[in-house]
Amino acid sequence: MSAGTQQYDVVVIGAGHNGLTCAAYLGMAGLKVKMVERRSVVGGAAVTEEFHPGFRNSIAAYTVSLLNPKIIRDLRLHDLGLRIVERRVQNFLPAPDGRYLLSAEGKTEGEIAKLSRHDAERYAAFDREIAVAVDVLRELILRAPPNLASGFAGLGELIKAGRLGRQLRRLSDDDLRMLYGLFTRSAGEHLDHWFENDLVKALFGFDAVVGFYGSPYTPGTGYVLLHHAFGEVNGKRRVWGHAIGGMGAISEAMARAAAIHGVEIETGASVRELLVEGDRARGVVLNDGRVIRGDTVAVNANLKLFYTSMVPDGALDDAFLRRMREFRCGSGTFRMNLALSELPSFTALPGHALANHHTSGIVIAPSLGYMDRAYTDARQHGWSKTPIVELLIPSTLDDSLAPKGAHVATLFCQHVAPELPDGRSWNDHTAQVADLMIETVDRFAPGFKASVIGRQALSPLDLEQKFGLLGGDISHGAMSLDQLFWARPMLGYANYRGPLPGLYHCGAGAHPGGGVTGAPGHNAAQAILADRRWRRLRRSQR
Repeated sequence: MSAGTQQYDVVVIGAGHNGLTCAAYLGMAGLKVKMVERRSVVGGAAVTEEFHPGFRNSIAAYTVSLLNPKIIRDLRLHDLGLRIVERRVQNFLPAPDGRYLLSAEGKTEGEIAKLSRHDAERYAAFDREIAVAVDVLRELILRAPPNLASGFAGLGELIKAGRLGRQLRRLSDDDLRMLYGLFTRSAGEHLDHWFENDLVKALFGFDAVVGFYGSPYTPGTGYVLLHHAFGEVNGKRRVWGHAIGGMGAISEAMARAAAIHGVEIETGASVRELLVEGDRARGVVLNDGRVIRGDTVAVNANLKLFYTSMVPDGALDDAFLRRMREFRCGSGTFRMNLALSELPSFTALPGHALANHHTSGIVIAPSLGYMDRAYTDARQHGWSKTPIVELLIPSTLDDSLAPKGAHVATLFCQHVAPELPDGRSWNDHTAQVADLMIETVDRFAPGFKASVIGRQALSPLDLEQKFGLLGGDISHGAMSLDQLFWARPMLGYANYRGPLPGLYHCGAGAHPGGGVTGAPGHNAAQAILADRRWRRLRRSQR
């Protein structure tokens, strides 16, 4: 080994929350682990930063529910400083005519009844249906899907398929038909079947398009709706909350968990190339020329970006490389962080004094038709003329983020084209679109625009350049049916193992995909440890 070369059991590329999860589990198992992170801080997109003097916010990822409770327990994140609080109410949807819908634990049905007795009477059955489907999904989160490919009849894959089959056989025929329909049809069709009121349908339809570049009538959005419903906060299922200190608090607690178990984390360390020797991954070469060797390499970076720019020519099978080049990235996302002088007063619920709805996810998208037009606009013009905006004001739950009397706001905005048509650059249009997003909220909360005293706008290009989110895709790849489960990232590679021996996928480009879940990191660590046990067993039998 040459001078300056370092040797580890595992090298993890990218210290985002999934990479940190993977590294922590491997460190807990006694392995010598090295993490290399391009940015100067850990956390990837789950970070808290000051964006205006005195104002801090979760810069990209922005809310908590999907973080798996097993990971929280195993890594003892609460003991390491993580504290998550629930929203007082879950969502607030104002309409242009002054009506509104609030959803809250145990109160949603009553709120729906104010708008539609018909929909209130159907809500319990709809809610039960979603719960059944989500329970199936929840059991799939922390294990690899069957690895469909030639040679699928391997014992391990047959066991996985059999386990999935047994789980599905517990459902009634009606529930199986419902589950299949939800996984494959559009959320819009499903919601039109259940409800009549626009705001009621929009309440659930938003979850079907958030972080997904499509219309609520795009086939497969039924699954996206379910994906955003499998989480929990403090033991309460399908509840959303806020990490005190912002999303960076999650990453910082994970980093502490990893460090306790000996994981070395180096920031400001950008990977130039995967080190491949004898058709096996053997470590990484950094931009500064240093070589870090490892028996195993785990990739937490965007997989399309990694395989098309960091792997030596000729190392990959043509079919795999073609799939990665064609892997669709682009969630239609535009992110903003705002410093506010006061809380917004909505036409539907007037008043600047702190109220329950200020702590919720405030959704500016009053109908499925509104959402559908937003997507059509973006496809034609590059961004929606009337965009979908989710407004969160985390300082209503966490006074550490802003000066006393002031507030910080998150705008999670859709739809925008990952790449603008006609060769235009996002660099020339970010400010214009940022103005539009603020004006959209101002139409529902007059005076909101005047309350903005500082802002940070992140276009898809900014998200790509700052966080490595190719196409601005918050999920490391579109959450469409052709890129989910056993097809994430490709048939034959859904078990967290890459196309080269010793190479593993631990980021959101692997099952179950996007969101701050920790699940891909957890599952990749289990695959790495299982393979190491198998290799030891084989050596002992020689």
